[in-house]
Amino acid sequence: MTEFKNKIALVKALLSNMQIIRVKPSINWFLTKYMGKFNLLNIGGQLIIHSHLPSVNSKAFIRFINEHLLARTEGPSHAQIGLTNACPQNCRYCYNKNRRGELLNTAEIKQLIQELKKMGVFWLGFTGGEPLLNKDIVEIVKSVGDDCAIKLFTTGSNLTEQLAVELKKAGLSYVSISLDHWVEEEHDRIRGYKGAFRTALRAIDIFKSIGVHVSVSAVISREMLQENQVQEFLKFLISLGVHEAWLSETKPTVEAFWNKASVITEEERLSLVSLQDKYNKEGKITVNYLGHFEGREYFGCNAGNKMVYIDAFGEVSPCVFTPMTFGNVRNKSVQAIFSEMKKHFPSESCCFINKNYELLKKYYKGQSPISKEDTMEMMKEVRFSPLSEFSRLYYKDAPH
Repeated sequence: MTEFKNKIALVKALLSNMQIIRVKPSINWFLTKYMGKFNLLNIGGQLIIHSHLPSVNSKAFIRFINEHLLARTEGPSHAQIGLTNACPQNCRYCYNKNRRGELLNTAEIKQLIQELKKMGVFWLGFTGGEPLLNKDIVEIVKSVGDDCAIKLFTTGSNLTEQLAVELKKAGLSYVSISLDHWVEEEHDRIRGYKGAFRTALRAIDIFKSIGVHVSVSAVISREMLQENQVQEFLKFLISLGVHEAWLSETKPTVEAFWNKASVITEEERLSLVSLQDKYNKEGKITVNYLGHFEGREYFGCNAGNKMVYIDAFGEVSPCVFTPMTFGNVRNKSVQAIFSEMKKHFPSESCCFINKNYELLKKYYKGQSPISKEDTMEMMKEVRFSPLSEFSRLYYKDAPH
């Protein structure tokens, strides 16, 4: 009965924007089925499916419908920006660990945000390093405006109650706090920082107390999967009272993970998808697994196609997990760089980096990201898989 009521509430929320009626019926049916796998949460009046989408009653969601489903803009829908590379923690799997350069200043970041929005971005993630170490983060968040969902990825370092309140007032939609294990000593070991666990729990408490949608961003190791520890971890997250578990497996982004033993199998991916569905039906927590979102049965991998990442130094990559660059926003507009990049990324039904890390290893010369020249050479060898189910429906009878 709860699941039925949730689906009715979802349909009502979607129909509150009549523009959605103009969307192709096959797309609407697909989206309704997909969104129906999650519990619709009401957080301060915002109707939230999960933190990778804007709330369904927001201006950002209206832009999703108008600009992407109806106008079919060629630009990205999702973008992430690194606000700094500084971080007190030292995770082995950190996708930004080895990036170097001259940091973008606040004016450059704010201009970049507006350019991304003009291109179609309605969901924006702020990452790092530790983005809270950027002294202008409140000003940056405020500059985004109320027609774009904003998600903050943080360890919780440098957070105060006052800063959390200011971020909420500035327009922060979601916060995702890094937490990889339910045992304090183990999380601190993974993060290479004593006190990381307590820092994360304190940040969860602070953001929950001011009414922000709180998720935990967890990197699931293959060991946790193979030893059936994920359920124990999810039970711990339920005990914390967070709204969402945002799960991703360890990605082969850095050299230490460029081996088959580190990369998730399709069978393991599907086991996490099943676990997500099980917990979402129970309704105690929203489980949002990246491998479900980017699986062939739903949206697939849209790195370089509907997703773009600009690191703290201005280098443009297909996504946070792909240490390759197509150019720097100081030398060319992000729109021009993205347009060139998209020609090489048609979207596909599985994670790009999980499939192509051996090619990355071939072209790696000790610097991250690999240079544009090496990126272009690498792309000549890449072979993309077929489109995902959503992309197949989206591009059917349309030029692609």
